[in-house]
Amino acid sequence: MKKHVMTFIGALSLLLAAGSAFAQTINLKAGIPFDFVVNETTLQAGEYQLVSSGIDGSVLLIRDADGHGRGFILTNSAESGRPCDQTKLVFLRYGDQYFLSEIWREGDTSGHQVPKSRRQTEMAQDFISQQVLLMAQLK
Repeated sequence: MKKHVMTFIGALSLLLAAGSAFAQTINLKAGIPFDFVVNETTLQAGEYQLVSSGIDGSVLLIRDADGHGRGFILTNSAESGRPCDQTKLVFLRYGDQYFLSEIWREGDTSGHQVPKSRRQTEMAQDFISQQVLLMAQLK
């Protein structure tokens, strides 16, 4: 019986380790030269750090240059047919407002997609979106 318990614990440990290896972790920083919206919050232009948390990496903490938490971003998975060539943030611009849309890490075929907020959906009714790419650095 003890042997079966130890085998089960060993197998469970391997599964947990493999699962965490596939969970996408992200830790990057970027200088954002414009005010932008995340969820329903407008953040000022400046240096920001994005750090994944949660078991599957779908929750991102956004920090300002002073290290203060500015909020959490709940993301969905985004997939690409080929690995991303650079770490980048993707914004959608409607008029003069920018909305964080996607986060990609160099070498990965999966990224993070930020769900559209109510405010972004309203802006999309009045403006055609323009995609803005901003390169970021892995930290």
